[in-house]
Amino acid sequence: MRGNARRAAAAVFGLALGAVLALAQVAPVQAESNGGVRVLPLGDSITDGFNVPGGYRVNLWQRLAGGGYTVDFVGSQFNGPASLGDHDHEGHSGWRIDQLDANIVTWLRATDPRTVLLHIGTNDMNQNYDLANAPARLSALIDKIRATAPEAELFVATIVPESDPNLEARVRTYNAAIPGIVAQKGSRVHLVDMHEALSTADLADGVHPNAGGYDKMAARWYDALRSVPGSLVPPVGPPVGTPVGLVNPNSGRCLDVSGASTTAGAPVIIWDCHGAANQRWTRTAAGELRVYGDRCLDVPGAASADGTRVQIWTCNGGAAQRFTFRSDGAIMLTSVGKCVDVASAGTANATAVQLWTCNGGGAQRWSTR
Repeated sequence: MRGNARRAAAAVFGLALGAVLALAQVAPVQAESNGGVRVLPLGDSITDGFNVPGGYRVNLWQRLAGGGYTVDFVGSQFNGPASLGDHDHEGHSGWRIDQLDANIVTWLRATDPRTVLLHIGTNDMNQNYDLANAPARLSALIDKIRATAPEAELFVATIVPESDPNLEARVRTYNAAIPGIVAQKGSRVHLVDMHEALSTADLADGVHPNAGGYDKMAARWYDALRSVPGSLVPPVGPPVGTPVGLVNPNSGRCLDVSGASTTAGAPVIIWDCHGAANQRWTRTAAGELRVYGDRCLDVPGAASADGTRVQIWTCNGGAAQRFTFRSDGAIMLTSVGKCVDVASAGTANATAVQLWTCNGGGAQRWSTR
């Protein structure tokens, strides 16, 4: 009985701490980006790393780096040790499914993840919060993620076990519904059986994993990611016909027509992302990047010299307006094999955009927003 009481007290403490943190969310001191594939760790205190700062994210990051994958963890939260190469995440201690649901659209629009790792439901179980409808809430959250980020690969985990028999019974009932939910959500939604990866011996306080438990979670996430190769590579360009922003992760700024000019020959620069018409680019099946409907990203005379400025021009179907999106995030002028580049790898507003020899650097990487 004393052991159960201690575990129950630890669980209540974790929930109480989570509630305080949920009421006092603070913007991260910084956010990290290496231009890699954007992965959003999403959930509650287990994603945050309660008891073990960074939680599963530490060992997952190390496994990904060791496997040769370039990954950019994203999210509005920031924590973890130096051994975690990227501290960004979206784990909120004490939060339930409905609380994630209320914020998910904002987070997805801010981070544009390629891949989402979702582990949520523990607080619904521990707070005895409308248990019968917890699977339906999860289903609705999945639908909202799919609608907001339709190209993302979403990995949905069953939740880890709990030591208290009553809580574990709730966990098992909830987990039993998850495979059927995932099976209905399409080819980009994937089940990860996290419950079977851990035992109660892997828990620090009856609810949250200890270091070994978090490492087991990392191994299970890593295997799941590698089983879906597309989850660890960036999509090759935006979908045809959909206006998007094109952000340079090195600077966090967007491909922009200077001064919102519509004049043929207006220079292209980088500027704070704001989503206005001069930052909305539409890829066509012909390889164009259109802005304002009838202007195209253009290299004067289809030139090939390093340093040639990039501009907009009336769309004409010529070679100077046909671009290829490479798997490393670069945008290449197909006819000459050179890339759209931020001059001198600059990060300031109004830095010029030019043509340059493709080199895979951060100045030549572009992601959709």
